[in-house]
Amino acid sequence: LTDYSIILLIKGGNLSSTNTYQELVRKTYGLVGYIILSTLQFLYPFIAMISYNIITGDTLTKVFQRISGVGPDNVLTDRHFIIILTTIIFTLPISLYRDIGKLGKVSLISLILTIVILIIVMVRTVTLGPQVPKSENAWIFAKSNAVQAVGVMSFAFICNHNSFLIYGSLEEPTLKNWSRVTHVSVSLAVVISVAFAACGYMTFTGYTEGDIFENYCRDDNLATFGRFCYGVTVILTFPLECFVTREVIANVFFHGNLSTVFHIGVTVIIIAVATGVSLVYDCLGIVLELNGVLSATPLVFIIPTACYLRLSKERWNCADNLISCLILAVGVLVMTVGFVLTILHPQECSHGKEMFYCFPSNISFHNSTLPP
Repeated sequence: LTDYSIILLIKGGNLSSTNTYQELVRKTYGLVGYIILSTLQFLYPFIAMISYNIITGDTLTKVFQRISGVGPDNVLTDRHFIIILTTIIFTLPISLYRDIGKLGKVSLISLILTIVILIIVMVRTVTLGPQVPKSENAWIFAKSNAVQAVGVMSFAFICNHNSFLIYGSLEEPTLKNWSRVTHVSVSLAVVISVAFAACGYMTFTGYTEGDIFENYCRDDNLATFGRFCYGVTVILTFPLECFVTREVIANVFFHGNLSTVFHIGVTVIIIAVATGVSLVYDCLGIVLELNGVLSATPLVFIIPTACYLRLSKERWNCADNLISCLILAVGVLVMTVGFVLTILHPQECSHGKEMFYCFPSNISFHNSTLPP
């Protein structure tokens, strides 16, 4: 659905002779649509930036704890200090680039590290999985609140908000080339995501945290290396989201053009606010769920298909129109049901706690107290 939606978005841009998501919606649904889209297009990457900071703080503090001489009271084990430090040294300077094409090498490094992390998770499935007791009804395929998972998956796969930026960065921005890039990228994302999800859940079943590296024990050196790679990957991904939030602000308030002074000022303000929120709030699961159902789902499923259906000159029963109607219906369902279930059944957060199976003496006790 994401793959199809991304291509549909560019088709809509070509039909309306527009080259940004916001222009497409404004030309199709007027000022009201433009405001709704701009709000969502800002909120999704902005909340993603907050979640990336939360992950960075959670992950790198555990890495530094493994360094000899770094005790529990050391400043390097303080998530607030780590978030501020990485923001000042890494994410802010990289986010100040004007050309998204300059992040190509950064994205390649991030992809390579993602593969390394996946290998570590797969190895730990074999070596750690047997030591972790399985939760009750661990292998039931779906429960009543499964729609919440669709919101998280939407969060993972969405790239509609920066599709026009990337489409414009192609050497030959044609629909054929864009389709090829989209198919390869989304297919690779599917393989990696399924492998992560399957291996992570097989290892920890119902004890799986929103941030999977919260599940591994602090004295696990292989997991510590994985945490380091994960932290670097998240830091390198952060600027992509900042690019989008800045572009939305530039389009809404500055007619698409930011002077050097305003470029720096807007970037600093965006990152400062995102960092401030992530310093106060530290539970990742519900952040991903709410951002998925409220921001990602409309951006992926609802708005691109609604724009295409309005712009299309084809007969109502042609393939693109019928599939667009189906995706639109799925999006509305996921957004409505997912939001209600997320509020009624929010994911619990055990931020910063060592899991019970990290203490061998607790495993036998926990097994004896599990329901039959």
